[in-house]
Amino acid sequence: MVEKALLLIVMMRVFSGSVDLVAAFLMYKFNDLEKAFYINTLLALVGPTVLIITTGIALFGLAEKVSVIRMVCLFGGIILILYSLNAE
Repeated sequence: MVEKALLLIVMMRVFSGSVDLVAAFLMYKFNDLEKAFYINTLLALVGPTVLIITTGIALFGLAEKVSVIRMVCLFGGIILILYSLNAE
């Protein structure tokens, strides 16, 4: 039997992949570089959001197996990844 947390993570990743595929189809359909750029920019919001949500679900599911220090380190790592993406 699949754990609920794992099933939620899988569903979030399927959702994320579906959004990427729809975005690629829309870019092709519009055949316009400016619109493709706008769609791609919107995708930049989806990736980090899915990363944070799936990590949160996993940590919640592993709460009894992972120490608080490791949870803090994992979220700290995610914050650093997101910060580095926005750093100039």
